[in-house]
Amino acid sequence: MQVVEKFVSINGEGAHAGELAAFVRFKGCNLNCSYCDTKWANSADAAFNDETPQEIADWVFKQNVCNVTLTGGEPLLQKNIAALIELLRENCLRVEIETNGSVPLKEFAALPLRPVFTMDYKLPSSGMEQFMHCKNFVLLQESDTVKFVVGSEEDLEAALRIINKYSLSEKCHVYFSPVFGSIAPARMVDFMKEHHLNRVRLQLQLHKYIWQPDKRGV
Repeated sequence: MQVVEKFVSINGEGAHAGELAAFVRFKGCNLNCSYCDTKWANSADAAFNDETPQEIADWVFKQNVCNVTLTGGEPLLQKNIAALIELLRENCLRVEIETNGSVPLKEFAALPLRPVFTMDYKLPSSGMEQFMHCKNFVLLQESDTVKFVVGSEEDLEAALRIINKYSLSEKCHVYFSPVFGSIAPARMVDFMKEHHLNRVRLQLQLHKYIWQPDKRGV
């Protein structure tokens, strides 16, 4: 498995934001979002360590944390990702998959020890909305999250349509997260008020406020 970095920090977003987690970031992504803040990990020449699922799991176990976040890039593109998930879940760890919304989740949702999914839905400003795999929505559970990264008014309107079409706020956590520096969070709050989005949460990326926005390993 192609690992570009491993570190322990707080979850910057999602249902367990602010809690310690062991992060494993994998190389490569099948999308190219306009606002991507990990392009360095997705390039063909990105440096990586070739590690087995057992080697990664052994590192995680030594960190003495309960939460594990598998991220990227797109972690579900890794050949042995299911084996890694199983190793981690067998040891009673909460495993969160940060996935970009384009990869079918059926195989991973059917694992006996299912992980938690934080799934993006890419909005128009990303340039990647056409690649979204909306069949994933039927697989989501109460512990999962759909995250809308918002960069414009058009994005807000698109997110509202998707939330209503798939009744997402009745199935799982739903988050709005601003593209850093592109839209005022206050405007997003106003939009939520205008449309009575009672079960949608606005979330800022904590790590970008605690450290420099482009700092790695946090």
